[in-house]
Amino acid sequence: MRLTNYTDYSLRMLIYLGSMKEDKLTSIQEIADAYQISKNHLMKVAHELGKKGYIETIRGRNGGMRLSKLPKDINIGKVIRSTEEDFNLVECFDSERNACIISPACHLKHVLHEALSAYFEVLDGYTLADLIVNDHKLRQLLFKH
Repeated sequence: MRLTNYTDYSLRMLIYLGSMKEDKLTSIQEIADAYQISKNHLMKVAHELGKKGYIETIRGRNGGMRLSKLPKDINIGKVIRSTEEDFNLVECFDSERNACIISPACHLKHVLHEALSAYFEVLDGYTLADLIVNDHKLRQLLFKH
């Protein structure tokens, strides 16, 4: 299973914001510079994370963004479920497009469904706080200036 860049960037943005000192605001450009990724991609990510309630954005001259929840209240499994479009690991997971002729007798889809459930069970056991536990080292890497 591979996560999209959108999900990767969403998680990275949350890690960055979670590693900041409380109540400090940052810009999309600062995050883009820290990770050396496109500001344009991060603009969409920030907008969606704001709509989903993970971050708050403040407009204006002294504006920026920050987490809208405590890191311990941001569940990683939930974030990934909200940022990925689908989890159709194989064709037969999509009932509308499934053309596999062995689907009615195949047990592979059950095995893969069990594996996907286990994947999310692990992710559901972690919060953003768990990902930023070594925040001193993260700050050294992210906030070089």
